Amino acid sequence: MMNGQLSWFELPKAQGQAIQKIEVEKLPQGRELRVLSLFSGCGGMDLGFCGGFEVFGRYYEKNPYQIVFANDIIQKACETYAYNFGHKPYCGDVRELDCRILPEADIVIGGFPCQDFSLAGKRKGLSAERGRLYLEMKRVIQHCNPAAFVAENVDGIRKSKNGEDTTALDVILDDFRSMGYEVQYHALNAADYGVPQNRVRVIIMGVRQDIQKPILYPQETCGTRQHPWMTAREAIDDLWDQVDHTNIPNHTQRDYSKAKFYPGKKMQGNCQIRADSPAPTIRSEHHGNIEGHYRSRNPDQPEDMQFWRRLSVRECARLQSFPDTFVFPCAASDAYKQIGNAVPPVLAWHIARALYCALFAKKR
Repeated sequence: MMNGQLSWFELPKAQGQAIQKIEVEKLPQGRELRVLSLFSGCGGMDLGFCGGFEVFGRYYEKNPYQIVFANDIIQKACETYAYNFGHKPYCGDVRELDCRILPEADIVIGGFPCQDFSLAGKRKGLSAERGRLYLEMKRVIQHCNPAAFVAENVDGIRKSKNGEDTTALDVILDDFRSMGYEVQYHALNAADYGVPQNRVRVIIMGVRQDIQKPILYPQETCGTRQHPWMTAREAIDDLWDQVDHTNIPNHTQRDYSKAKFYPGKKMQGNCQIRADSPAPTIRSEHHGNIEGHYRSRNPDQPEDMQFWRRLSVRECARLQSFPDTFVFPCAASDAYKQIGNAVPPVLAWHIARALYCALFAKKR
């Protein structure tokens, strides 16, 4: 893309804001694209873009992307990223990132911090310093001039007010468009793509106007009678009695919260997930109050909270669609946060392939 590297097929620009979706099982002919990753965390979105992993008995084939740069401010997350990807991310504050060190890139991706937009948070939005970190992504895009970018955030960004008539999302979209990009957003539920979790996220996609390519989102693969959502039972039931099994990483006595359950109280995490539906959203800031497993240590008294066990790190990773080969070499408290902050790799895999289909689509 930079300096005329990509040879693009010409396509008319996408008309208006109508959302176009595409099946992504097959990719068009094209070359490997270089990806620059911001707010990378432990690497959920990066893993999805790379592909080449197996989870839930399915192999998600390798995608034609190469991560050439990654960045996060949290040291423990960077250590997890390096452990699993084999290369170290730039660990530091993105606001202090010198763009002159960045490699050329065709794509910029990133899930800028979302807590200030979350419905479960304090909803400070763009008034908070963290809420304005999307501007750092904009700064990097302006420098790299990529063919396209993908940004992810919580659904609450659509409701976070920035004045009487505009939302935080309105402002962010306008800022991204000001750089010369066609920009759209769409709210995707990870459960619709084979992730055993109800997790709705706003996916912002931008394509540089001069290359005249459409913006495509992946077609849902689950959520119908023929292809129902994956349930929590299907995803994690085999792990229940395998605590401390030597072949299962992050699933030991040290890898699940021992926070108490409180009978009769309505509070976050003071419940069990349901077995026969997707899990609720895995949160990063649960302060140990991660939800309980749907099973009980005493089947004769399943309602007695003293016999409940909270979800382990590995179970949470599964519910986020991380393969068991993805290891969190840190304390459970850090791993929970990394998993809760991540983009589900399987969802990212579908997004990555839809983007590739758009960029290398042939003229009709």
